[in-house]
Amino acid sequence: MIIFDRITSLYMTFQKRAQKILELLEAFGEVEIRQLAKKTGASEVTIRRDLSTMAANKLLYRTHGGAMKISDLIKPVSFANKAEVNIKAKDAICKKAAEDIAEGDVIFIDGSTAFRLCQFIKNKKIKVITNSLPVVNELQHSAVSINLIGGEVDPNRQAVHGSMAHEHIARYRASKAFLGVDGITVEGLYAGSEREASNTMAMASQSDCIYLLCDASKIGKTSYLKFHDLSIVNILVTNLSGPEVREFESKGIAVYPVRL
Repeated sequence: MIIFDRITSLYMTFQKRAQKILELLEAFGEVEIRQLAKKTGASEVTIRRDLSTMAANKLLYRTHGGAMKISDLIKPVSFANKAEVNIKAKDAICKKAAEDIAEGDVIFIDGSTAFRLCQFIKNKKIKVITNSLPVVNELQHSAVSINLIGGEVDPNRQAVHGSMAHEHIARYRASKAFLGVDGITVEGLYAGSEREASNTMAMASQSDCIYLLCDASKIGKTSYLKFHDLSIVNILVTNLSGPEVREFESKGIAVYPVRL
């Protein structure tokens, strides 16, 4: 009877923690393990176990260092919102990546992180092929030659998508592609929509070397759609270090670590 009471108590404790976690996700969209441990009074080890259990039951998505509300991953996120997240890390990542861009290069640029690359390449005599309207706007009146991909404009994401965009991309060959994703794990790459994933794949297929620009929040994070394994990635530029990064290196990906 005593053992049964202890098991019941532990079960109820988990239930209460799970309810609190879901309440915090509803309020903030995304939460960190430290925050959850403080709010629930549980250890970080316990919270990690809780999140794994809840993720297995499809109550949330696990991210590196925390969790994210499932519905937020399905909703489209505007370019403005994505571009303003983790700016310091994105700038450091893009500055590092820009060191590999040489005069005369032809490159693809896609993604809100890769947009931050523009400030570091304005004085380079290169060609940029992009589906991003903000990238075009940022690189106007610079030394860069711009090729805007044609197709349907997504006003929310400020990007061009669709079958015409893919046909446009297929006509060109780039020495390098600088791309972003919504999440990356050792299992593969994740995107928030099929349209975003298809553009990423189209650019990757037409490039000699693929750079993935990911701040730490994207590492270990899954999203709505797993669209490919890691085989298309040559170089990962990130501000994360440690075991997670070494796992990517074991997959044959060169990692450029960035310190903030």
